[in-house]
Amino acid sequence: MKFSLSLALLTAFFIAACSEEPPPQPTRQRVANYPGAGAEEYPPPQQPFNPNGPVQPTGTPPVETAAPPPPTKAAPTKVAKGDYPYGIPVPGKPHLVESPYSPGKYVDVEGFPPGTEVKDPYTDKIFLVP
Repeated sequence: MKFSLSLALLTAFFIAACSEEPPPQPTRQRVANYPGAGAEEYPPPQQPFNPNGPVQPTGTPPVETAAPPPPTKAAPTKVAKGDYPYGIPVPGKPHLVESPYSPGKYVDVEGFPPGTEVKDPYTDKIFLVP
């Protein structure tokens, strides 16, 4: 009895699986309407790149312009050695100096000759070895 019930159920599933389904409806693809290339030449001629030059629309001949005026903002200048303060020597400690930017803080300058620029580790400012 169980065998015949299983066989009937299996036959029903097989028949249901084999039944024909209606084919899917074909979808129409729309054709894109792009503007015609016309008399334009493709690809357009390559122009030299100038990042500071004026922007010109494509298709027009380049127009010669005068050079732009130099920038009015002055570039940052490097600070001369004489503009940095000297560290303050610590009595009895030949390799330690007190930072001119953070009083009471000592910086080890052992191995640096006098006049060398050293960065203060507390303020990241530069001072000179005495």
